[in-house]
Amino acid sequence: MTILIGYLPAPEGEAALRAGFAEAELRSTRAVVVNAQRRGASGTPTEIGQDDIERIVGLGRESGVEVEVLQPDHEDDLPGALNELAAEHDAQLIVIGLRKRSAIGKFILGSQAQRILLEAEVPVLTAKA
Repeated sequence: MTILIGYLPAPEGEAALRAGFAEAELRSTRAVVVNAQRRGASGTPTEIGQDDIERIVGLGRESGVEVEVLQPDHEDDLPGALNELAAEHDAQLIVIGLRKRSAIGKFILGSQAQRILLEAEVPVLTAKA
């Protein structure tokens, strides 16, 4: 069993890491941190480098949690990609960070977090920065 953590380099991503590592420690399981990029969008501000990966693994280690960091590409279906990864890694929980958005912002741009909450095949824990 694992805890799957969706991560972006932002305060919301850091909140997801803290919550996810706490859950993994509580459940005596490992964590898989996912920093997924839309295919063809490499070099975006959401992509993390080796230094960030080492920092994330170190944070997990400080919590007594074994951590694996994945950086898969996805088309335009992040919730589907997370569901596939959850099944592949036998995840019992998905953890994501949330940021506050206006109703108009959600309506115009949609909400990946909302889709993840609605379409996830395992329970989802959300964390606010």
